[in-house]
Amino acid sequence: MARDGNTAIIEQFLSDGITYMFGNPGTVEQGFLDALEGFEDFHYILTLQETVAAGIADGYARATGGPALLQLHSGVGLGNAIGMLYQAKRGHSPLVVVAGEAGVGYDAMDAQMAADLVAMARPVTKHAMRVIDPGSVLRVLRRAVKMAMTPPRGPVFVALPLDVLDQPNHEPVQPSVVPHSAALPAPELVRRAAGLLSGARSPIILAGDGVSVSGAQAELTRVAEQLGADVWGVEFSEANMDGRHPLFRGQLGHMFGQVSADAVKDADAVLVVGTYLFPEVFPSLSSPFGKDARIVHVDLDSYEIAKNHPVTLGLVADPRLTLAALSAELEGTLSKADQRAAAARLARRTAAQQQRVGPAPAEDSILNAFMRELAARAPEDVIVFDEGLTASGVIGSYFPPRGPGSWFLTRGGSLGVGIPGAIGAKLARPDRTVIGFTGDGGSMYTFQALATAVRYDIAAKFVICNNHSYRLLDNNIEEYWRGRGIPGHRFPRSFDLSYPDLQFTDLARGCGVDGLRVEKADQIEEAVERLLGHDGPFLIDLVTEPGRPL
Repeated sequence: MARDGNTAIIEQFLSDGITYMFGNPGTVEQGFLDALEGFEDFHYILTLQETVAAGIADGYARATGGPALLQLHSGVGLGNAIGMLYQAKRGHSPLVVVAGEAGVGYDAMDAQMAADLVAMARPVTKHAMRVIDPGSVLRVLRRAVKMAMTPPRGPVFVALPLDVLDQPNHEPVQPSVVPHSAALPAPELVRRAAGLLSGARSPIILAGDGVSVSGAQAELTRVAEQLGADVWGVEFSEANMDGRHPLFRGQLGHMFGQVSADAVKDADAVLVVGTYLFPEVFPSLSSPFGKDARIVHVDLDSYEIAKNHPVTLGLVADPRLTLAALSAELEGTLSKADQRAAAARLARRTAAQQQRVGPAPAEDSILNAFMRELAARAPEDVIVFDEGLTASGVIGSYFPPRGPGSWFLTRGGSLGVGIPGAIGAKLARPDRTVIGFTGDGGSMYTFQALATAVRYDIAAKFVICNNHSYRLLDNNIEEYWRGRGIPGHRFPRSFDLSYPDLQFTDLARGCGVDGLRVEKADQIEEAVERLLGHDGPFLIDLVTEPGRPL
């Protein structure tokens, strides 16, 4: 049946189970934005800037497994969203990104808002394309869904010219086909991997979010226990392993390659699964592994295997199936001596974990006290979206990654995902308590996301860890000074956020969100009670450090 393309694309989205569009409206999208008003089961989530829309879509995609639909307004809206799309690309968020434009018929005019949207989007998406044929609109959208959802997942961009969508569309609506990628290596390759990992004196595992995408948490844990291998997170921004497990050593970080080099230099057997090596801003240019280290790399993304450093065996395969097969093979490959050594390593990590105590009184900061009270009162199934950055160490000590879908960490390097990401996760999981953590600097990138939470009654909770600075920059420049032999001195004033003293609770109330400012320990109990008990979104401005004179 003929209808225009504006109506057809909504029918196509619904056939793929997509019922939300996150965006900010514009004139060149008016045709399909008007058409969606006729679909009661399709919901437009209005945001007040495109960065916010992209952040909410990212959080929603991560909490649901995707895809999530993001609408941007032509070149100016795409430009606003570039930073957040970069984060989505680096984090492999399956977003279908659409942007309108005036029309193919206007290409020669170089008119107002004219831009090459595909060229703009290409560096920050997995793939970018433009529809120019009225008979291929739905075909291209199905391709976008397929590509966004096929590992390595990521945002896919489609430019939708207004004059193309205004034309009659005769395409049939049919669900997009996402190919299955549950590939298992040949048995002889699994045996070779088991042989390479057996007999190790100091084995380690480097795990990333490919584990979570494939649902391989249990299999990863089992192999780690069999090998007695420490597990380090690399591109580890979801609950790929229970952070309370004694073999989980934490994150390697994303700034300096020396941190990773120190962690892996003594390993004689390395299993890399679901990540690439290494995602630092300043990575090691030479291999950080020992000369004789045996390295097995498992990932569905063939591009990432041995991209930066050689490996002994690379397996383009599904992490869950491969780890399960590897575990079964290790049962017969590990000698009795290997098994005793692995058990001893696990026992040592368990004993060390049991001996850990809480912070010394001098270290029991207001951040620590607040997190302790919040952890004691929060429900067991709480979902945490953590963009605390320099506060994330403390946040993670009280709210470590637990079960799948319970913990999300910022990724990709751009600021501002904490508030909108939590909103997206709460929209996806309205039955769960969702708490988003961000910093004072990061929050101001997307603070207007609070208005969207109020508009759609999305009762996420928010904590701003307010240290009156871009503290991560303080930490990084100290490392820079040390590396170059520069004596320490006053931090650049451009890193400071002390003046004006941003009143986040006042700003939140301006968006319709209630909140409390916490500056002293005796305010914590009431604040946590209000945060968790409030019927709707609620914000805590947690002042962790006073401002410093400019």
